[in-house]
Amino acid sequence: MSDPLFDSASARFALPFLFAGQAQKEGHVNESLARIDALLHPAIEDELAAPPASPGEGLCWLVGPSATGSWAGHSAALASFTGGNWLFVAPRDGMRVLNRASGQEMRFFGSWQRASRPAAPSGGTVIDSEARTALTALIAALTTAGILSAT
Repeated sequence: MSDPLFDSASARFALPFLFAGQAQKEGHVNESLARIDALLHPAIEDELAAPPASPGEGLCWLVGPSATGSWAGHSAALASFTGGNWLFVAPRDGMRVLNRASGQEMRFFGSWQRASRPAAPSGGTVIDSEARTALTALIAALTTAGILSAT
């Protein structure tokens, strides 16, 4: 249904709007709530290019590049399994998700960004154990904070 004075969905996450006198409003309200549920403190199970065989209700994944099956054409989107169907949400700049598989936080800024683990200190002619201990502690702290992947 369209109203010339209003858009039919919100600009950022395409939450469907209701219109006066609209029939079957519950469908629009339920879709909006499902999108909000997927986006409020989002956590993904992992990044995959194909849908999992037996997704759990309410679980989300990040659709990987070259997506296949029912995810084709939705690369980089969040895919939430809700009501027996896939609900896709396109990312927006500033969106952050927790990847439950790696424990790492990711953010979207034009594309999904994630920090990579620096190489452990090694080599050199003089071994400075205090500097190496500090670098190791820094890497551990960044991993604990979810900035770096645990692997």
